[in-house]
Amino acid sequence: MFGGAGGYADGVMFLLIADDVIYLKANDALKAELGAEGSGPFVWTPENGPRAGEQVEMGYWRLPESALDDPEEATAWGRKALAVAKAAKVSLKKPKR
Repeated sequence: MFGGAGGYADGVMFLLIADDVIYLKANDALKAELGAEGSGPFVWTPENGPRAGEQVEMGYWRLPESALDDPEEATAWGRKALAVAKAAKVSLKKPKR
């Protein structure tokens, strides 16, 4: 799909690995937290289609550098990303009639 690997838990994708970089699913609040840590978004540039050549932010942000050598910090960020992914899944569900 995107040339990387996805990390799943509880039926949702909450992280991806692309070009040896770990990215976490992020909403606006988590983007702000990650941005404050010097992280940035995963950006994809489609080669074909209506958005060909345009940089598209995919809703995943880089795991902070400090978390790469700190399993507890990485786990804390991962839990936040999992919560974001679960909340996004709930908001996508259509109400039953």
